[in-house]
Amino acid sequence: MTTQIALQPLAPWVKLETTPEDWAAVEGRDLVHWYGQMLLVRRFEERLLELEKAGLIHGPAHASIGQEAGAVGAMSALNTCDMINGTHRAHHQVLLKLINPEIPEGWDPRKDDFTPGMDNAIYQFMAEIMGLNPGYCGGRGGSMHMRHAASGVVGTSAIVGGNPPHAAGYALADKILGRDQVSVAFFGDGATQNGASYEAMNIAAAQSLPVIFFMENNLYGVSTRITDVTRDIRLSSRGAMLGIHAIEVDGMDVVAVHLAMEEARRVISETGGPVAIEATMYRYYHQSGGRAGSDFGYRTKEEEEEWRARDPIALAEARLEELGLLTEADRLRIDALVTSRVAQVSAALTETVPGGNALRIPDHLWPDAKTVDDGILGDLSELNDQRFLDHEDLKNLPTEKTRFITAAAEALGAAMERDPRIIVMGEDVHQMRGGVSGMTRVALERWPGRVLPMPIAENGFTGVALGAALNGLRPVIEIMFGDFCFTAADQIAHGVGKVRHMFGSGFPVPVVMRVRVSPHTGYGSQHSTDPSALFALFPGWRIVSPSTGFDYVGQLNAALCCDDPVVIIEHTEFYQREFELPKGDRSYLIPFGKAHVARQGSECTVLATSVMVGHAIKAAEASGIDAEVIDLRNLDHHGMDWETIGASIAKTGRVVIAEQTARSMSMGAIWADGIQSRFFDSLDHEIVRVTGSLSAPTVSAVLNRAALATAEDVRRALELITGRA
Repeated sequence: MTTQIALQPLAPWVKLETTPEDWAAVEGRDLVHWYGQMLLVRRFEERLLELEKAGLIHGPAHASIGQEAGAVGAMSALNTCDMINGTHRAHHQVLLKLINPEIPEGWDPRKDDFTPGMDNAIYQFMAEIMGLNPGYCGGRGGSMHMRHAASGVVGTSAIVGGNPPHAAGYALADKILGRDQVSVAFFGDGATQNGASYEAMNIAAAQSLPVIFFMENNLYGVSTRITDVTRDIRLSSRGAMLGIHAIEVDGMDVVAVHLAMEEARRVISETGGPVAIEATMYRYYHQSGGRAGSDFGYRTKEEEEEWRARDPIALAEARLEELGLLTEADRLRIDALVTSRVAQVSAALTETVPGGNALRIPDHLWPDAKTVDDGILGDLSELNDQRFLDHEDLKNLPTEKTRFITAAAEALGAAMERDPRIIVMGEDVHQMRGGVSGMTRVALERWPGRVLPMPIAENGFTGVALGAALNGLRPVIEIMFGDFCFTAADQIAHGVGKVRHMFGSGFPVPVVMRVRVSPHTGYGSQHSTDPSALFALFPGWRIVSPSTGFDYVGQLNAALCCDDPVVIIEHTEFYQREFELPKGDRSYLIPFGKAHVARQGSECTVLATSVMVGHAIKAAEASGIDAEVIDLRNLDHHGMDWETIGASIAKTGRVVIAEQTARSMSMGAIWADGIQSRFFDSLDHEIVRVTGSLSAPTVSAVLNRAALATAEDVRRALELITGRA
């Protein structure tokens, strides 16, 4: 007869509850300090809601009023070097992380005043939320996107579920670089239903990373109650199911949260991590602004009153009075202190409209509109001392013929030897003697501990790589097929593609993404896309597309030394071909923004990418048309070599743009616009574009070939543009 055996999670899954004795066991000065911090957060956010109502905050104000105990209890267990991030509702966590490094040892709100450093933290943070230049990110981040790395705030994300992978990445960097600290991702009940959160927790568990996933369960995602969207509302179960030590705690009790965080740190010190904490709490207002949820009909006034009866500040106040740590005079003094500091900051960021009582923002506090595009990418000064080669240099060097994939694997391994910060992440990269393509063969032979297997979770591990890059590593992400970039599009776009500019720039984001493109192999519509156009939508990426083994080695090395995100488009048609390379040299760089004239000519200019470079040369020779073929190599907005392109157009007067990919994924229209705006007077003919069909390639060999542009397509374009058709 069948037997059913009850199963238990692999990791401990507990609920932590406190008693008055736990409060009594905490140092009295700490309890008073935490009380004052909760009151500071509340007064700060109350003022934000007033500013928002007055129209002085451009954008939303996601207040955390009611959730202060979770933030204060969590921060009480963290050091300045410990790193955090949050999501769109993160004022409470960020304010505390900013101000804590400025608080002197032994500071007591019952008798001490704020220091200038404490005042400045509040000032800069409020300025940032208001979108003003004195803010930590120069006003670019505002309420939802906040960063101050020196305080351990590595960057919040307004994308629900977008931040947990980053925190796992911070922890990965700490682990690999041997730093004894923890990272914390704060996110809500809504994000626990998001795939990226699950992926991040799974990766953190598989890699035993020192990260705490702190789930603020306030029961609602905007207006949707948690019971409407998931069956098991015990969010800590998400940790337990993945083998993560999970703790459930009352998020309205600051001491309970403090003890849960201390327990999490203990577990991490013994096991390496991670830990999941679910803190149950309640936001008193609607998703954004100062109205109650009941005003919108998705909560009842009775429910709100029940939770307000458990106010975390009132609870702490009562406990402190019972312990003899807080008198009425103390309470009034602390409240007056934090209220005055918030009021002073608000006054410094506003002024009265002449002749009236309304407030406005002084003009001198706004960012300069002319700086709107500053900081999207760096200036490449980090490459100034590097050694560069290009095709013309090969004539004077001893060379050797080497397969593309062999040279690529050697270059990656040599770079990892030079720079211990380089790691490789991807699916199957640790197996089959170098992954599915052989790219990691040398890396595995020399540095197996830095070649990290990832689950089939491109969005998750791309986000982890971003977090690792923001905390000192230089991750190389391998994407097995170009189409899979679209499953990682959130982190490619909202994460890597925007983070530098969004947070005010001035810091490196050294992510390298290697993308294998194989449209010719019969894998069909979901494995055949060149995703270059996806990356081009977000100017925070540099895009390179090598067409020779020599170019690949040089561009890979440039990417690995660059402080900007770089995607390398690798066409697998090249992998087994042999190319001339400098003999024994795999450490040179090819400069960004430099195209290569692959064939000199005078009748027309062909701007080609990837395999179309060879097709264009073949077409020119077969047709007898003296075409100048330029291998663009750099496909992004910042990397187009307009000098070389312009010189060629001035000579030929005609332009063909040749891309293999589908018409809808082509970037030629963007380049044509750039040509016409710069070189219109040099053109003697309309620009002709060669691309594949409208459809994605399918499995059928005939339809596969028909979907892709060929040398014959380029030949016809050359005949058309020169009048020989």
